[in-house]
Amino acid sequence: MEFNATLFGEILSFAILIWFCVQFIWPHILNAIEERQKKIAEGLAAAERARTELKDADARVAVEIKKARQQAAEIIDKAQQQANQILDKAREDAVAELNRQKAAAQAEIASMAQRAREQLREQVGSLAVKGAEKIIQREIDASAHKALLDQLAAEI
Repeated sequence: MEFNATLFGEILSFAILIWFCVQFIWPHILNAIEERQKKIAEGLAAAERARTELKDADARVAVEIKKARQQAAEIIDKAQQQANQILDKAREDAVAELNRQKAAAQAEIASMAQRAREQLREQVGSLAVKGAEKIIQREIDASAHKALLDQLAAEI
């Protein structure tokens, strides 16, 4: 292998090209690579943060769903209790109304029985007077003997 001027010229021009690239082009390429690496690292970190936030959001959603279900169960329980209270109140009202009507009917029966007794007393008194008239064969004045008839009716 022969070393001549062309070879030295090529080596020199190659060395100048390498020096030029290292001095002026390589820093720009390194900066671009570093910026790209930073962007990629930031993107990966953002993706990891988003993944973490998504897990946290899923956990919060699960907690909120659990709370909502508990609240729904409480509302249903309260509604059931209110329904039971309304039914109990209606039942109590119906029993009270039944007792009131029963008491009114018993009072009406007692009143009718008392009237029937009084009518019966009057009829017995009238029959006693008529029987006495027939026995005595004379007429007894009912207005004159009202006190006697009242006493007789009270005894009967």
